[in-house]
Amino acid sequence: MHYIPYNSRLRFHKSIFGAIPSGCAVSLRVILPREMRCSAVRLVIRKDGEKAVKYPFYWDCMEGLGEEWWRIEFTAQDAGLYWYHFEYDIPFGSGKIYHEENGVGMLGADGDEWQLTVYDKNFTTPEKFKGGIIYQIFPDRFYKADIKAKDVPADRELRDDWGGKPRWQPNEKGKITNSDYFGGNLKGIEEKLDYIASLGVNCIYLNPIFEAHSNHRYDTADYTKIDPLLGTENDFASLCKAADKKGISIILDGVFNHTGADSVYFNKLNRYASVGAYQSKESPYYSWYSFRNWNSDYECWWDFDTLPNINEQDNSYCEFMFGKNGVIKKWLNLGASGWRLDVADELPDSFLDRLNTCVKEESKDALILGEVWEDASNKSAYNIRRRYLLGGQLDSVMNYPFADAVMYFMRTGIASGFTNKILSILENYPPQCINLLMNHIGTHDTVRAITAMVGESCENRDRRWQAQQKLTNEQKEIGIQMMKTASAIQFTLPGIPSIYYGDEAGLEGCRDPFNRGCYPWGNENKELLEWYKALGRIRCNSPALKDGEFIPVSEAAGCIAYERCGNGNRILTIANRNVHPITYYLPESWHGARLLIGGNSVSYTSVDIPAYGAVILEK
Repeated sequence: MHYIPYNSRLRFHKSIFGAIPSGCAVSLRVILPREMRCSAVRLVIRKDGEKAVKYPFYWDCMEGLGEEWWRIEFTAQDAGLYWYHFEYDIPFGSGKIYHEENGVGMLGADGDEWQLTVYDKNFTTPEKFKGGIIYQIFPDRFYKADIKAKDVPADRELRDDWGGKPRWQPNEKGKITNSDYFGGNLKGIEEKLDYIASLGVNCIYLNPIFEAHSNHRYDTADYTKIDPLLGTENDFASLCKAADKKGISIILDGVFNHTGADSVYFNKLNRYASVGAYQSKESPYYSWYSFRNWNSDYECWWDFDTLPNINEQDNSYCEFMFGKNGVIKKWLNLGASGWRLDVADELPDSFLDRLNTCVKEESKDALILGEVWEDASNKSAYNIRRRYLLGGQLDSVMNYPFADAVMYFMRTGIASGFTNKILSILENYPPQCINLLMNHIGTHDTVRAITAMVGESCENRDRRWQAQQKLTNEQKEIGIQMMKTASAIQFTLPGIPSIYYGDEAGLEGCRDPFNRGCYPWGNENKELLEWYKALGRIRCNSPALKDGEFIPVSEAAGCIAYERCGNGNRILTIANRNVHPITYYLPESWHGARLLIGGNSVSYTSVDIPAYGAVILEK
C-alpha cells in the first residue's frame, strides 16, 4: 500500500499553504505507520546555496491503533528560497521522506525536495489592481484617431488599409524591418475608453510607446519622447487623466535591457545629431554598451544587431533611469501607474532593486510587473537564482504557467494535471503576488489564442505559410466556443485576467507579425464580445474572485471544475472540453446554486454544459 506521510498542500500537514513571510512560524506534521516503530523524525532544511540544517520533531500523538503523528514548528527569519525533506529513525536504520509529486511525500531513499518560499514580512503590493482586468494594447493596431501626426520620419510606410495583413516579407536587402504602420495612436485609445471600460477593465497595459523605428517599438530610440506617430506628451497625459476618471490605470512597457541601434544613444545609422556609442568612445553613452571590438562587434539581444544590449549596472545609465529627473519618474509624474518590464530575467538584481526603490518612492500604488515565462519563484538566469518575488523587486509577473495550463487543456482535452499546474504556482508564490498575476491566454509574443486552439500548428512553419492561414467557418465556430471556455477559466483563476486587444472580438493570427493585426472595428464577433462583457460584470460583482481561495473540485474525462471561495462569496467554474455536451452532477454543497453564465440549463443538483462549453455558478 502506498502510504502518504506528508502532503505540503494540506493544512493538516503544513499549517500555512504556500509561501510564508519571514519570521512566521509554520507547523509541519508527518504521519507514519505505528508498525514502523519510529523513534525520531527530523526536518532537513537548507536555504538556497547554504548547507542543510536538521531540526528534531516532537512526538505529537497516536491516532487510533495505526498512526503516529510527529510535529514541528519552523520559523525562517530571513527571506529566501528554502528546500526541505524529512528523515526518520526505525529499529532497522534510518529512512527519508522526499517529494514525489503534487505535494505528496514518499518513503524512500532519494527524490525531490519540497520548496518553501519565504518572502520579506514587509513586502506589500498595490491593492487597487486586485480583482480587476487588464487590457493589453499594441498601440499601432488598436484605433486611429483622425489627427495629423507631426515629425514622422520619412522612412516609414504609412498604410491606409486598416485591417490589412502586416508586412512580413524581407526587403531588397533580405531584412525584415517592421516598418509598416497602420497609425493607431494615443488619442485613438482615449476615444475608445468607454469601450474598454465596458469590458470591466481597470488597467491598460501599453506595449512600447517611446520613439522607436519599428512598429513594435521594442528598439527604443529615445526614452524621453513619445513616438511621433502615437502623439505627444500632452496626448499621453490626457489619456492617463481621462482613463483615471473611469477608474482605469495605465502601465507602460519598460524595455531597459537593450535599445535600438538606431537610437539617440547608439546612433549606428547617424539619424540623430547626438554622438552615439557606435560613433565615438567619447560618447556620453559609450559606457552603456559592451563592445567586444569597437565599433562593429558588440553584445546584443539574441544576436539581433539592431538591439545592442545595455549594461544595466552602468552608473550613468542608472542615473538616467532612476535619477530625480530620470525616465522612470518622468512618466509616472505624467500619469503612468506602473511598469511592465520586458525580459525581466535579463535585468540584474541590482537594477531591479533600484527600479523598485525609484518606483515606490514616487508611488506605493504603482505596479511593477515582470516578463518571466517560467516559475518566477525559483527561476535561475545566467546561473543566478533570482529573487523577483521575495520583496523589493517585482510586485508580480506575467503568468505563462497558467496560460500554458489553460491552452494545453483546451487544445488536447486532457484534464488530468491541470490542477497540479495551478497549485504548483499557488504553492510557490507569495499570496500578494498571486493576486496580481497577469493571467493572459495570448500576448503580442504568442499565436492568437483562437488560432492556437483550433488552427493548424504554426510550429516550424515559415512566414509565407503563416501569412496564408485563415480559420475555416467550422474552425471559427468551434474557436469562438473554445474562446468563451478558455476565458471563463482565465477570468476565474487567482490573479488578474488580461485581454489581448481583439481576442474578445475573435481576432485570429499566427506568430509575429500576424498576431498583431488591427482591431476589427465594426466586424467584431458579437457573441464573443458580449460574453467578455458578461465575464467583466462577474469579475466586478464576485468578491471571491478578488483574492479568494482556489479549491480543486474535479478533473477527469475532459472536464475540469474548481471553486473560488472568500469574502462571503463562492464561485464554481466547470469547463467541458469534450466534443459533446455533458451533464455535470454538482457536489452536495453546490446544490441549488445560481447560474451566472454559460450552460443550457441548471437544476437543483446538476447543470448541462454544451460541447467545448463552460459554466460559472455562484452560491
